[in-house]
Amino acid sequence: MTTALVAAGSAALGQDVIDLDTIYVDSVFRAPRALQDTPVTVSVVEVDALETKQAGDFYELIGNVPGLTIGGGPRGISQTPNIRGFDDDQIVLRFDGGRFNFTQGHRGRFFIDPELVQSVEVIRGGGSTLYGSGALGGVISVETRDVADLLEPGETTGARVSLGYSTNGEILKSSAAVFGDWGAWDALLFLGTQQIGDNLDAGGGTAVPFSDIDQNNLMAKIGFEASPDSRIELSYSAFEDSGLTPANASDTDSSSNPVVDRDSDVSSLRLRWDYAPSDSDWLDLSVLFYGETLKITEDRISAPRLDETTYDTIGLDVTNRTSLDLGRPVELVYGFEIFEDSQKGLRDGATRPAFPEAEALTMGFYAEATTELSQQLDLTTGLRYDIYQRDPNDIALADVDESFLSPRIGLNYRPNDNWQVYGNIARAFRAPSLTELYNDGLHFPGSVPFPPDNFFVPNPNLEPEESTQLELGTRFEGNGIWQAEDTLTFSVNTYYADVQNYIEQNVDIFAGTTTTNNVDAQLWGFEAELDYDAQSWFARAGLSIARGHGDDGDWLGSIPQDRLTLNAGLRPWEGWELGAQATFAAAQDKVPAGDAIGGSYQLLDLYATYAPDTGPMAGGVIRFGIDNLFDENYTIYPNGLAQTGRTVEISATWSF
Repeated sequence: MTTALVAAGSAALGQDVIDLDTIYVDSVFRAPRALQDTPVTVSVVEVDALETKQAGDFYELIGNVPGLTIGGGPRGISQTPNIRGFDDDQIVLRFDGGRFNFTQGHRGRFFIDPELVQSVEVIRGGGSTLYGSGALGGVISVETRDVADLLEPGETTGARVSLGYSTNGEILKSSAAVFGDWGAWDALLFLGTQQIGDNLDAGGGTAVPFSDIDQNNLMAKIGFEASPDSRIELSYSAFEDSGLTPANASDTDSSSNPVVDRDSDVSSLRLRWDYAPSDSDWLDLSVLFYGETLKITEDRISAPRLDETTYDTIGLDVTNRTSLDLGRPVELVYGFEIFEDSQKGLRDGATRPAFPEAEALTMGFYAEATTELSQQLDLTTGLRYDIYQRDPNDIALADVDESFLSPRIGLNYRPNDNWQVYGNIARAFRAPSLTELYNDGLHFPGSVPFPPDNFFVPNPNLEPEESTQLELGTRFEGNGIWQAEDTLTFSVNTYYADVQNYIEQNVDIFAGTTTTNNVDAQLWGFEAELDYDAQSWFARAGLSIARGHGDDGDWLGSIPQDRLTLNAGLRPWEGWELGAQATFAAAQDKVPAGDAIGGSYQLLDLYATYAPDTGPMAGGVIRFGIDNLFDENYTIYPNGLAQTGRTVEISATWSF
């Protein structure tokens, strides 16, 4: 039916249909695969859409992806991801293939300049078969810019300079990159900075105190290709932020949330080898060694107290891809990974029990096969086995030594070139974090006569979170729908997740304790995306509806607001794009008993881009935007700190 519609529309116009560019994803199978051949829900946000946002943080960068919420408030240093109600460390976060495992309440998970980001893939749903612990909600895979992304055709060297200004917070953003490709060798050097001159303002002009936090990011990459089949790449990134902020940066400052002088330093190292002989169907190898070091120091202003938080990760990830013919074509992806995390917290040089010294070792072995049962039907089967160990470095606390199996079965049906119907069922898990198992000591001080001081209570008996997730969806990709050069893509999906041993934190004000325990829960919902592009104009939409409650019938506190985004624009002249995005979020009244309801909000953003191909400004791009045009005062549930109000942004980029 759809094929006939496409053909009829094109014939009626008397025009030829252009080819539709194939959208590829890398993270779903740990191998490049056309989006229409993936039996899971995934969104791909590429560099053009990312740059239009002029983002200063990850909420601005990818916060409108269906099913994904970036919470934690307007201070970028406290922002964390939420996918379908799975929050923070229930999501695997990867940068250039390496895991970033650090999580600690209110200290954020995004330590990278958005200007460095080339693309983001958001896999929604259980992904433990390929990515192990933490992939309950899904995977966010961030790829940074490479020389090939920046170099102009026919050139061997180049440079790129970008300057931007935002009125809200008087933010000055700048970056510079130099890069070159000399055949066997290529190299990239990037330096970016964001200086916030004043506190951010929420809607209505209310200041967000202590939000002027500066950041800097350096990245260097060197690549060597000994042959067309082999490539080695070494990259190093150093990120830092500094400024005065509440210890809990996702909230306002108070006597129980004192202002600290914060400094964060994060260093990342990647060494990757890709080897794919052109004459071999058996060998397509990727080997990645990575390391992360993080240190956050917080020096309290009101009274002397110095907190130091360190978190290090070292990992090895080996993946091979093999094409087989077993009577039917089979694409096999298999490998193993091993990584070790270590953390330590100090307060004035002494051990800080709220962030206990501990180590975590995880090993995983995985294999996934996609079998072409017919020209229209593919079957994907996968299995992963993980072993994890937790050592608290405290003889009073028990070690943890557990294992987990993560199977997946998926079906992908292509009735014609335009349509896809898919479904999959998967098991996913998350091992308890070191902090969830072993944190101890004072949580927050009380007052006289009430409430009393509140203390963490360790729970080394926490079970891993386990889920069985079912997902059904359909996608459409076509062109020549109403005219020869238009393209239409849309997708809808529904999901259900049964979670055992869901880990939740319980704060007992009367008893003066905070501890974590296991409960069972169910999460379900619906998502949709649409993108229509007629060259001279375009329209996009995204819808997210999520629900979740525990076995006791009480709603979960991590379920985001229902949200609809609408985006439309024009390309009236060569090099020009004008657009507007509207966001509608419903009130969140399905909250745990006793919790405050999350308010609804409506936003309107405007943007314009001018990127001429010829003339004196060729090679340059000028962007202008107004975010939150009507200065709406709003919050993103469950965070209570208001987001930024009206913001005017302008930026310019030149490539040489």
